[in-house]
Amino acid sequence: MISRLLAGPSHSLARTAWLAVALLWPVAMLNYLDRQMLASMKFSVMGDVGDIATDANWGIMLGQFKWAYAFLSPLGGFVADRFGRRLTIVGSLAAWSAVTWLTGNVTSYQELLWTRTLMGVSEAFYIPAALALITDFHSARTRSRAVGLHQTAIYCGMMLGGFGGYAADAASVGWRGAFHLAGAVGVIYAIPLAFMLREAPRTNEGAPIERRASIRAVASELLTSLPFLLLVACFTLPAMAGWIVRDWMPAILKQEFNIGQGAAGVSATLYTTIAMLCGAGIGGWLADRWCRVTDRGRAFVSTIGIALIVPAMFGVGNAPTLAIAVAFLALFGLGWGFFDCNNMPILSQIARPHLRATGYGIMNFVSISCGGLADWTFGAMRDAKMPLNASFAVFALFALIAVVLMLLIARTISPRGALRE
Repeated sequence: MISRLLAGPSHSLARTAWLAVALLWPVAMLNYLDRQMLASMKFSVMGDVGDIATDANWGIMLGQFKWAYAFLSPLGGFVADRFGRRLTIVGSLAAWSAVTWLTGNVTSYQELLWTRTLMGVSEAFYIPAALALITDFHSARTRSRAVGLHQTAIYCGMMLGGFGGYAADAASVGWRGAFHLAGAVGVIYAIPLAFMLREAPRTNEGAPIERRASIRAVASELLTSLPFLLLVACFTLPAMAGWIVRDWMPAILKQEFNIGQGAAGVSATLYTTIAMLCGAGIGGWLADRWCRVTDRGRAFVSTIGIALIVPAMFGVGNAPTLAIAVAFLALFGLGWGFFDCNNMPILSQIARPHLRATGYGIMNFVSISCGGLADWTFGAMRDAKMPLNASFAVFALFALIAVVLMLLIARTISPRGALRE
């Protein structure tokens, strides 16, 4: 098994490639822990910061993070492509961890808006750089598995964040103490990461990574590519449903099924995240195997994942009991894992190496901008007493459209089975 994982140009390079994933795993976990735990602490935060007042304001605050993150993501990707992935990653980790610590000190809604904005700015530089570094190191034989392993850290961060409600309710910790602890851990880890993480000196195609293209040339090449534009749309539509599940599900389960804040946070994240972990592992393995038969294999696996999200959203919106809602959330997680572990590998099939971080940044820009609108819209729907099943049906429809788009992307990829990347 180990020998298969280390297959590549050399055992030394393969070991370095997997070491990069291992070093980035805690960073990705913190990235999403720092985001997710605020959602599971909603009632504690709103009770302490009284001028938040309404669900619509809460939605705007959640959206504020996404809009800042989205706006800076293309720049973060370009910085990683132009100046290197390693320093971009380390700087992002240190900055967002400091902001996480500061979040534990806010006393007003405006201060919370500012810290979430700064969180969005600082985190925008991480994901494009990290995924580009992983794909720089890994050949097509292991690329989806490597990205999938990295994404499992994100899911674990979400799962730990789901326990934030218990931390918020604990007198010895509180929501402020949880933010202080998470921020301190991130700042400390940035120090050894700066010394241990390495750049990939060459791509797996055997050519040096180009770093001199202007931002205008990079944007022009990407934005005139039909497969890339389709991938941007396909990346965005299921993610709108994903943000609603991440940001609103703890509060929805608490209100719909009359359970405690801690139990709601765990119910909303634990089983979903376990399913995501399984989906990323199975989906990454299946995509790498399928690509030995046809280069369209990754797109086909992603299509399967998105297709699972559609009934999951309908099911959650119509669930009569907590157990049924959790079961459909698990189905959502399985589909999300299939989808999530293949986005950067698919981008690697349609974009040259020195465009990948910027390309993923553009994908984040569009996706998370729409995610911010989704958060605000869903909050307004809740304030307007719109039926939950109708709200979820809207986001299920978006995912259904993405199924069609991913199949169109598959048609733009050569069906030949050679692992050429």
